[in-house]
Amino acid sequence: MIKYKKNAASRGGKERILADILFLGTCAADFSPRLLTDCRDRFDNDARRASCALVNGRYLIDCGPHCPDSLRIAGIDPGCITDIFLTHLHADHFVKESVEYVASSHPVRLWVRSDATLPRIGNVEVMRMDSFERYGAGEDFFVTGLPANHDPDAFPQHLLIEADGKKIFYGMDGGWLLNKTYARLWNTHLDLCVLDGTCGDYEGDYRMGEHNSIPMIRLMLPSLRTVGAIDGHTLIFISHLAPSLHKPHAETVRICEKDGIHVASDGLRLSL
Repeated sequence: MIKYKKNAASRGGKERILADILFLGTCAADFSPRLLTDCRDRFDNDARRASCALVNGRYLIDCGPHCPDSLRIAGIDPGCITDIFLTHLHADHFVKESVEYVASSHPVRLWVRSDATLPRIGNVEVMRMDSFERYGAGEDFFVTGLPANHDPDAFPQHLLIEADGKKIFYGMDGGWLLNKTYARLWNTHLDLCVLDGTCGDYEGDYRMGEHNSIPMIRLMLPSLRTVGAIDGHTLIFISHLAPSLHKPHAETVRICEKDGIHVASDGLRLSL
């Protein structure tokens, strides 16, 4: 049983939870056909949807083909979403029609790497992010884009998020960490570190030039601890799992737990 830390803060006499993240999708691009049958209206640990997450109920990370369904299943009103942050432009992370769905009733800001090329989307204001620059998107919410080791034609970036005093690293679609990104994470003492876990518990996959495997993450964590990027209170998660490259979810959880690694699943909600 994973016990997640919940801290309360008082503002105006009301208690609230700090930094909330909801995993709406945790899959790589090999989607299960069960999404069209028995899992059409529910989350399932072994029929994952396209990688997507919601922070503090209003900040969406990626908006791919399954985002509308994930929001519907989770009971999230898309009208509450004010900002969308894209990690890159691959079709499992960005679909124009999904963004249009989110922005159908109200203006939305779409944050992308500064050199990305995007189609025109109604009701959407494109916000361009230079790497290593810190951008404020709301009260006590800041995001920094960091270079990612992934297909350069997709304009990839990892996200360093500061939400209500909590620090989250969201690093989908990238193998290892690039030098300058690693250096930027020194002494950040992250509260949550979400790493790409596309490949399973084995070595020798050609995808490892731009995606992590579980053995790679085992090697990364001690170095991240050494430089103070993570410490004893940091929650470590993997997401963006390719079901065809992993054991079933329950077995993957058992494989990872001895190393202090948690496995994200669709519908999982964390309060930091």
